[in-house]
Amino acid sequence: MVSFGPSSNYVGSNNQQRRRRPAGSKPEKPRRQNSFSRDIGHAAAETYLITRLTFTLLRYLGLGYRWISRLVALGCYAMLLLPGFLQVAYYYFFSSQVRRSVVYGDQPRNRLDLHFPTNNDGPKPVVVFVTGGAWIIGYKAWGSLLGRQLAERDIIVACLDYRNFPQGTISDMVKDVSQGISFVFNNIADYGGDPNRIYLMGQSAGAHISSCALLEQAVKESTGESISWSTSHIKYYFGLSGGYNLLNLVDHCHNRGLYRSIFLSIMEGEESLPVFSPAVRIKDPSIRDASSLLPPIILFHGTSDYSIPSDASMAFADALQKVGAKPELVLYPGKSHTDLFLQDPLRGGKDDLFDHIIAAIHANDKEALAKDAMAPPRKRLVPEPLLRMARLISPF
Repeated sequence: MVSFGPSSNYVGSNNQQRRRRPAGSKPEKPRRQNSFSRDIGHAAAETYLITRLTFTLLRYLGLGYRWISRLVALGCYAMLLLPGFLQVAYYYFFSSQVRRSVVYGDQPRNRLDLHFPTNNDGPKPVVVFVTGGAWIIGYKAWGSLLGRQLAERDIIVACLDYRNFPQGTISDMVKDVSQGISFVFNNIADYGGDPNRIYLMGQSAGAHISSCALLEQAVKESTGESISWSTSHIKYYFGLSGGYNLLNLVDHCHNRGLYRSIFLSIMEGEESLPVFSPAVRIKDPSIRDASSLLPPIILFHGTSDYSIPSDASMAFADALQKVGAKPELVLYPGKSHTDLFLQDPLRGGKDDLFDHIIAAIHANDKEALAKDAMAPPRKRLVPEPLLRMARLISPF
């Protein structure tokens, strides 16, 4: 692991009034919300949605040799990791610690999943997670492994769903994510979360969308517009394997099968690329005041990521530093696009990325840090030979 830039602990106060329980009361432990038959029905509905997303992707990408070969590789990749996926799926559909499909808005797919720790001994820090999926097949359930593992460290995780293309374009995605963050800020206390300890995280396309939402909100705040949540109250932003300059991604994505015409349709035309490129927009002198409202930012990236090269995070960190923001860049030599988010967590044991995130969240909590030091190693979910074979044939 190679780290660039100063680490910075965010210290601030939240003066906004928020709804809280009566003093001395404890948050309700998340209860089993569905019968077994209803859980089976929910699992069937989720499987149908995932299948429909897959066919939507095929319809837009076509069935040329490149995509047939990638689909075969994807199928083999999924089969090799199936032992882990089945365990995570069982947790997602049947654990009493997961509350699925909480409605946060009135648009299609304005839903989020909440992953709870096993104990309810006081308000918990909260991570709002925005999953990736090439802006086409993103889905809240993709964050289940992260949600499960962070919940084991006494952290509530809210995994946001949002409209994907062609149901929506990039401005719809950013709007949905911003609305989901607002819902968490204004309602998480009712679920046992601490509204003064909220962290925002995005992975791949989710890192792009969430960084757009973060910067847009900072711009609104700096110009005095009415807002429902404040960037200055986000404790940290974690960007994992994200792309932050669409101008540099158009041709790269085209060469990897997300064709230019589709990419530009998602991003609302070539003229919109700078608008939805945080690494470009942050340099605009007209929004310079917004940079001071951004939270501390940590960008994580593997140097062997071919889906979105690590240069994307390096350039964004450089742009942020030049305008006075507080970025930290952490590069993982030899790690691919899926190593950091899938293979390493499925491997269990020590994980530098996971440890870095936990250390940032628990930085000012001595009791939590002491528990982290005594925590047992994370459980291995997939045998090592299968993980190595999956890495070799991964289409990502």
